Formats: sequence, C-alpha cells, structure tokens
Amino acid sequence: MKKLLYIFIIVFSISCSNMDDGLNTDSKKPQEVTAETLFPTATKALFDEMVHTSVNRSAFRFFAQYWTTTTYTDEANYNLRTRAVPESHWRELYRDVLKDLDEAATIVANTNDPKIAPEELANESAMIEILTIYAYHVLVDSFGDVPYTEALDLENNLTPVYDDDAEIYEDLIVRLDNAIASLNSEYTGFSDEDLIYGGNIELWKKFGNSLKLRIALRYADLDNAKAKTMAEEAVAAGVFTSNSDNATIQYEAGAPNTNPLWEDLVQSGRTDFVSANTIVDIMNDLEDPRRPIYFKQNLGEGVYEGGEFSAGGNTWGNSTQIGAIFDDPTLEGILFEYSEVEFLLAEAVERGYAVGGNAEEHYDNAVAASVEYWTGSSDEASDYLSNPDVAYSTAQGDWKEKIATQKWIALFNRPFEGWTTYRRLGFPELGITAQSKLPTPRRYTYPTAETSRNSDNYSAAASAMGGDELSTRIFWDVE
Repeated sequence: MKKLLYIFIIVFSISCSNMDDGLNTDSKKPQEVTAETLFPTATKALFDEMVHTSVNRSAFRFFAQYWTTTTYTDEANYNLRTRAVPESHWRELYRDVLKDLDEAATIVANTNDPKIAPEELANESAMIEILTIYAYHVLVDSFGDVPYTEALDLENNLTPVYDDDAEIYEDLIVRLDNAIASLNSEYTGFSDEDLIYGGNIELWKKFGNSLKLRIALRYADLDNAKAKTMAEEAVAAGVFTSNSDNATIQYEAGAPNTNPLWEDLVQSGRTDFVSANTIVDIMNDLEDPRRPIYFKQNLGEGVYEGGEFSAGGNTWGNSTQIGAIFDDPTLEGILFEYSEVEFLLAEAVERGYAVGGNAEEHYDNAVAASVEYWTGSSDEASDYLSNPDVAYSTAQGDWKEKIATQKWIALFNRPFEGWTTYRRLGFPELGITAQSKLPTPRRYTYPTAETSRNSDNYSAAASAMGGDELSTRIFWDVE
C-alpha cells in the first residue's frame, strides 16, 4: 500500500547575517531539503489540488455540475472572486507543486554520487518531469495563457511574462516525449518516495503515454492530423490497460494525510454540499448502478433526488447527499485512470485514428472499468451495458454525446476532467445557473491579485486571450 510517510511540512529558518554563534539556527528545521522529500511533497500537493472540494479552493465539482450547495451559492453560480478561488488554484500549483518539483529536478541534475547509476537519476528526472508537465497542462487548461518560461525564477523575477497557451502545449509535448524516452525499466528511480507507483517504471511509461493520449485529443478539433499522430504514437508505446495501472495515491486516516474530501464533508462538521440534480437525474434515467456509491440513500432506499443546481433553498435533509465512500479519510486519490484512456480510445477510433479495436469495444471497456471500480461487480457492468439507453449501438445521440455522457458520469470524482469533457465534446447538456444565469465557464479567470502584482503582464495576457472572462476560450476549445 502506498504511504504518505514522506510528506513533511518544510519550514525554512532565516538566520541573521551578523550572527555566527549558531543561536539563531534551529537544528530541527532543515536548511537543505532533498529530492526524496520534495518529490513526494509535490506529488501529494498535486493530488490534493485535483481532489479538493473546498469552496475556498476549487470550483470544479460545480463547473461539472456534480455537486451543489446548501448554504453558500457563490461558487455554484460561478462567482470565483468572493473567496478568490483562482488565486488558490494558481498558488497551489505554482508554489506547492511546480516549485518543489523544480527544486527536486535541480537537485537530481546536480547529483554526482558515484554510487548512484546515471540511469537511476535519469528515471528520477523523468518522473519529476511527467508530474511537472501534468501540472502545467492543468494550469493551461484552467486559465489559458500562464507564466511558463519565467514562472519559477522567484529570486530574480517576481513579475513573469505569460506565455501563449498553445506554445506552452507545444513545449510540453516535446518534454513529455523526452521524459518517456528516458525512462529505463532496468532501474528504479524514486522508490518509497514514489507515492504513485512505488518506483515501477513500466507503470510510469504507461502514465506518460496515457497523458500524451489525453493531450493528443485536446488537439482533435484544432489540428486533427497532429492529434492523430500523437494518439497513435502513444498507443503504440503503451497506455493503461486495466484499473491496476491507475495513477493513484493512498490517503491515510490521520491528518494531514487524509483525503481532502474528508476535511470538507466530515471533519468540518458542516453540511454544505449535496448531489446536484444534473447528474442525479441523468443517472436515474439510466438506472446507473453507481448511484448507491456516488450518493447516499438518505431519502429512502433507491431514492435519489439531487438539489437544484446553484439554487438557493437546497437543504441537507431534503436532498440526496454525497456517497458515504467520500466520507472515508483513506479513500485513494486518482490523477488518471484506465476508464478515461478507453473513452479516449473510443473517441480516437471515431475520429479515424489507427489505435486498434472499434469504438464500441473501447466504450464498453471504459464503462465496465468505471462500474467495476466503484461497485466491484462485473455483473453490474454487464447488466448496465445491456441497457438500450447505455449500449453504444442504441444510446441517444451521436458518438460525441454517447461517449461524453458516460465519460462525464465516470469522472464524478475527477471533476476537472469532467468539466473538460463538457468543454471538449459539448455533452451532456449543462444548464445555466439558477441565480446568476451564467452558462458553464470555459476557463478560470485570472487571480485578482495579478492585476496589481503583475499588472503589465496580466493586461497583455488578458488582451491576448480576448478578455479575462469566464467565457473566454483557451486555444484548443474551438467553437
């Protein structure tokens, strides 16, 4: 079982330059941090940021219309400024993920220990690089143009330029290809410090290739030839083939290493969140077997009634609550999973890419993988796929609607990709908010603080993007 034993709170003590007697130095606080500490710390921070649901920190479960609120409706109505949600997302990814990964990469690159094989260090560098690419890819998909080439030089540049989102993606692809190519399965790299795969390099290769497949499909409506080439390369090199390949970490029962959902659903003692009628209604119509897992049956056995999305007046007792499994502090966090890969492959086949199999086979594999992951039952998966409203040949709509709807359901606990599925494929239909009357956002707006602390570069980026608005589209989000 993956453990979070390597997570530490890193506190740097500052000594006065005119004192040399050691009285101002706390020997219990590290002056130098190792890559073996920074890598797992950054890994956990990345998972936490993608899992979190706090209204002070993340709005993605609202953007995907999976959850709604009983008390504070600002974020469910896409007001991101009251509690500075973009600021938190920006800060966590740059400060707690990318900066730690950057420092870890520098330490590994400068290691000259003859006892450590160069191939071992190359694997460590590649593992760091893949998570770095993942984090930047999330930043681009969240905001569009963001600091990249000057982002992490905090000692010399506190006002970095914002790089073009499409250009960042182009560089990330090159970096990802190089990282995957440098992985050597005859060696490990990080082992116990690797909270995801425990040093299994073959799984890191699959993770890298699966991420490449995802990025490839981001290009599909923008540059289909590029998407086709990338997708075919990724599949040929080896992507996820079962749930055992999933990129996950195991959270623990005690703070600070619990699943972040537990903090907001249980530890807080609050009753702010309930299931949204958007997803509950769709799953009810399909008689989806994941309902008893995704949702509590607090209204009666087999009764599921989501709160009206983004409306005032939802109550904890009169709405279907979030499933009991999400109250578990040890629930594993998921960064990437096999079902997503199979949905991507189904889409790739429909777009004419040579990735093997046919769309229905990949769709069935994707749905089954998700149902089996959550229910533990292959029979439940088979029965669900025999439902004419679910079966690929008879389900409603064209291939985009069929794939997107089931993918969106499967991504219930991965709301960033659930929201992105809607942005990319246009399904399922997500209604306007009840109070603010806004459609589903296409991006996060930039942190408000950027308008003052980095005003010139902020203004240039907002202008280049076509406005710093929720409705502004990032480069791959074509109409």
